[in-house]
Amino acid sequence: MSDRIFTGGGGEDYAQPQDLLLKYANRHGLVAGATGTGKTVTLQILAESFSAQGVPVFLSDVKGDISGLAKAGSSDSKLHDAFLSRAEKIGFSDFSYSAFPTVFWDLFGEQGHPVRTTVAEMGPLLIARLLELTEAQEGILNIAFRVSDEQGLPLLDLKDLQAILVWVGENAKELSLRYGNVGASSVGAIQRRLLVLENQGGADLFGEPALALTDLMQISADGRGHVNILAADKLMGSPRLYATFLLWLLSELFEELPEVGDPDKPKLVFFFDEAHLLFEGAPKALVDKVEQVARLIRSKGVGVYFITQNPADVPEDILGQLGNRVQHALRAFTARDRKALKLAAETYRDNPRFEIEDAIREVGVGEAVTSYLERKGVPGVAERTLIRPPSSQLGPITKAERDAFLKTSPLAGKYETRLDRNSAFEMLRARSDQAAADAEQSELREEEVSVAEREFRAARRYSGKTVGRSSSRVRSSRTSRSREKDWGESITSMLKKELTGTTGRRIVRGILGGLFKGR
Repeated sequence: MSDRIFTGGGGEDYAQPQDLLLKYANRHGLVAGATGTGKTVTLQILAESFSAQGVPVFLSDVKGDISGLAKAGSSDSKLHDAFLSRAEKIGFSDFSYSAFPTVFWDLFGEQGHPVRTTVAEMGPLLIARLLELTEAQEGILNIAFRVSDEQGLPLLDLKDLQAILVWVGENAKELSLRYGNVGASSVGAIQRRLLVLENQGGADLFGEPALALTDLMQISADGRGHVNILAADKLMGSPRLYATFLLWLLSELFEELPEVGDPDKPKLVFFFDEAHLLFEGAPKALVDKVEQVARLIRSKGVGVYFITQNPADVPEDILGQLGNRVQHALRAFTARDRKALKLAAETYRDNPRFEIEDAIREVGVGEAVTSYLERKGVPGVAERTLIRPPSSQLGPITKAERDAFLKTSPLAGKYETRLDRNSAFEMLRARSDQAAADAEQSELREEEVSVAEREFRAARRYSGKTVGRSSSRVRSSRTSRSREKDWGESITSMLKKELTGTTGRRIVRGILGGLFKGR
């Protein structure tokens, strides 16, 4: 153990050691360069060096060729002689082949231990970024999370989020009065995005058991830090999922780890490969979040190293916080390339022996312009450096070897079985089932009442009359008979009066006369 890690030789004849001081390793860093210039080997030797000093490492295996860290290099390798020659040239007298304690991870659970988090832990901001939602859709997603909190509906996996969005859509009218407009079309758009994410394998990311950050920070029995390798070759087919997951992990480290000030060495070093995927099309709020995390997480003892092709891929506010730099060759084929090359050169501390811009253009494979923080955190003078050869195997291990490592892993069996405990989906389904059961009982009661009523109507002449209806009919019948009687009596009285009068007598005489005349 020492207070620095050896990365290569610089200066005249490349004999001057280029060391990265562990005390300043949590001040973050940048590894940049065009494709094929040696970034992967630099990543590998940095991971080896941190591990050897007892610092756990997390990195992504984007191309599938970094898994060799788990296996020692071999003298039978075709590069063995070249490695020995370079080690001698840069004064790397301690060079030897060695494997490093490695833990493999995979979001899909195929090439490593499954990596999961819950929907609630990822939060609406990152999920909105993952789904590429509009501002209105992101607002509805925030409403769904608020409803989840208020009603005690845990959001653990994708089906929980899908279920609560259905509930939000069904109760849109009530929610709109409280939170603002909830459009059915926006809810539907979010559901379609979730379907696409599910088809891409994103559902594997969400669930339990969720990743415990302490499992990324383990130290082996011999004092070396574990090298955590995320299999990302398949994951890169969904670049936004890849970037969002790594950003979530970085945010979790920032939120969960305690403050440690300025430790003698980092608690964890985090390598963010293909860093441009994080910032492409990212809203300002997200970039500000990354900038805040990068600025503050170093006090948690975490060093973050961005790996990308061009330094211009990283926003300036974040680039200014990356104190340790390894710049491999940049190719300047266009005016834009030349401008980027010039800007990259201007970020280094001048070296009177050479022009930095020319050096960045001319360095060969396995060579870089380096600058590491020195005492009191001052940027070191830029130096052309030959990167040291790796001690572990250069290139990937076989599938059989990977499977063997997984079986003997200290975390074997901890994450392989998915848990599905009671959460929003199950709770809302239980509510729905209960409501359906209540509705069915209500219908049965109404049907029973209707049947009894029909039976009564069919049999009322045998079973008597109801009080209300019979009394009503009796009163109506009596009133009708009374009216008929009064009308008859009036007619009789009028006829009697007429018949007893003059006109009546004439009528009687006429009738009687006619009768007698007939005789």
